[in-house]
Amino acid sequence: MASYEEVKDMPNQPDKYLVDVRNKSELEETGVLPASINIPLADLEAAFNLPDADFAKSFGRAKPATDAVVVFSCKAGGRAARAANLAKTLGFANAKAYAGSWTEWAQKEGL
Repeated sequence: MASYEEVKDMPNQPDKYLVDVRNKSELEETGVLPASINIPLADLEAAFNLPDADFAKSFGRAKPATDAVVVFSCKAGGRAARAANLAKTLGFANAKAYAGSWTEWAQKEGL
């Protein structure tokens, strides 16, 4: 599991990935986590199976290597946990969920 502190430091860790798996409508309602890319949970498997160039074009960032740290976030942690498990089945050994997700982030950031 990823902690609030780890997620807060993600903008300073360009080799790590923060993936928000909420739907775009949720992001519009709440805002986004700094340094995160949005890949809704329903699209995650297809996104992680894209060729490198297509991933970069779609998400504005190089596709993570299978040994990269990839942290998943959602609204309250459930989808993040499912996303981390899915990523592990796709070969991303260092995938993990941010259990507190947006709910904890907003509380700690005073949003």
